[in-house]
Amino acid sequence: MGHQYISFLKKLTIFSLLLAIPGVIAAYTLPPEYITPTLPFLYLFFYSATTVVHYLLLKISENRPTQFTNYFMLLTFGKLIFYLTIILAYIILFKDDAKSFVVSFLILYLFFTAFEVVQSLKQTGQAKVPDDK
Repeated sequence: MGHQYISFLKKLTIFSLLLAIPGVIAAYTLPPEYITPTLPFLYLFFYSATTVVHYLLLKISENRPTQFTNYFMLLTFGKLIFYLTIILAYIILFKDDAKSFVVSFLILYLFFTAFEVVQSLKQTGQAKVPDDK
């Protein structure tokens, strides 16, 4: 599992840096009211959450490969509830920045979730996705 996790971290780091490029460009080109000041922290948040969830999924696939799908769905649901809680708390606390925060959060959520699903399925052998070695 150690090699798989290190490989995932390398890919996630490259993916995150490439994904940050449009965010930096938008921060310098769009009016300030369209960009949330929390954007850099959102990248770190999603990077951290993705690393933790992927680690748990790798552990589960090692110990209980037949239960992987159930645990994957359970972790995904729990993560979604956690994310919704963060969004709602931010909306309540910072009403003036709510729209740009929610849009930024959802865009990053979609990208990081798609990346995580593809990588998880690849590494656990649940899908026939070509490996890029």
